[in-house]
Amino acid sequence: MDRHAIVGGAVATLFACTGPLALILAVAQARGIETAFTTGWIFAGYAVGGVLSIAFSYIYRTPIGLAWTIPGTAMLFAALENLTLGEALGAYLVTGLVLTFLGTTGWIGWIMNRIPVPIVMGMVAGVFLPIGLEVVLGFANDAILAGATVAGFLIASAVPGLGRIVPPVLAGLVTGALAVVFSGQMPEVAIGEHWVIRPIVFQPVFTWRAMAELVLPLTIAVVAIQNLQGVTVLRQAGHEPPVNALTIACGYGSLIMGAFGSVPTCVTGPVNGILVTSGAVKEKQWAGGVVFGVMILLFGLFSPVMTSLATSLPTTFIAVLGGLAMLPVLTGAFRNAFSVGPQLGTLIAFMVTVSEIKFLNIGAPFWGLVFGYAVAWLLEREHLSAKT
Repeated sequence: MDRHAIVGGAVATLFACTGPLALILAVAQARGIETAFTTGWIFAGYAVGGVLSIAFSYIYRTPIGLAWTIPGTAMLFAALENLTLGEALGAYLVTGLVLTFLGTTGWIGWIMNRIPVPIVMGMVAGVFLPIGLEVVLGFANDAILAGATVAGFLIASAVPGLGRIVPPVLAGLVTGALAVVFSGQMPEVAIGEHWVIRPIVFQPVFTWRAMAELVLPLTIAVVAIQNLQGVTVLRQAGHEPPVNALTIACGYGSLIMGAFGSVPTCVTGPVNGILVTSGAVKEKQWAGGVVFGVMILLFGLFSPVMTSLATSLPTTFIAVLGGLAMLPVLTGAFRNAFSVGPQLGTLIAFMVTVSEIKFLNIGAPFWGLVFGYAVAWLLEREHLSAKT
């Protein structure tokens, strides 16, 4: 197994099991969600995503990472102001049925093949930019830790031949970890009574108000925001992911995850970006998806202790490392967004996405696509082509 692919899978895991995990914990704490529900949510979100990632990466020989939807988690924060958890779970299950239907009909693949690539990449660049900026912001939070992490990355990148032996992100991980140890920031992990999860199946409640508030936004978040990001990143790296099969898998995955309290399944944009820029040759990148799947599966099974460990690591270290891993993805996103095609429409898609506006309970990436395409259709119609 290629060492670059292994490192890519490990870094993708580190990214997925820290910042996104913190969002789950923040929502749970803010809304007073009990611990049993939260650990079940974490278990299902990571374990089911892990199984799907292993299966798709191995079968299709493509580095495909699946997990739970981050925008869906943010939606839950607002929805719990007037919905119960049971109602939210009911909406998750209905969303799973909708995703399964869309994938089975083949409509999703047809739609994705007709969206102009530059506009999509403008949206992707807008989504990934804040992650990349964490490299810069890290110096304001902890200059020594950020500097040590970046130094390892730069040395491995700059020394001829070294980057082929030691992946730059791995070098940054090692030097950053040493800085954590020598600066006295080594975390003390609080291990509870149970190491392995004891999953609980929760009772959903089906109400019209929950369907109206959550099902459409969740479906759009999975299909038009996260899956579209992940699929486009993979295509730009020379892969051809099975769009309809992935949509069906997201539907079935959402049904299983929803039973244990998790938001719906999705193809992850940032994780797939890390997997395809690990330094491994294209034919071996699929192994990174398998490594990622195995690691998050174990994370889900051992979620009580792993959650404590992940949340104990310095946030600056994780943020800077994730930002460094995202730099090649950002470079490719900007190049593919603005080299050809509808320039103004692509710029609008990028700007709207970066603005992080929210309308009708739907996040900025979707509106970036809508307004970007609208501007391109009005002013740059001759450049509209999904193949540009």
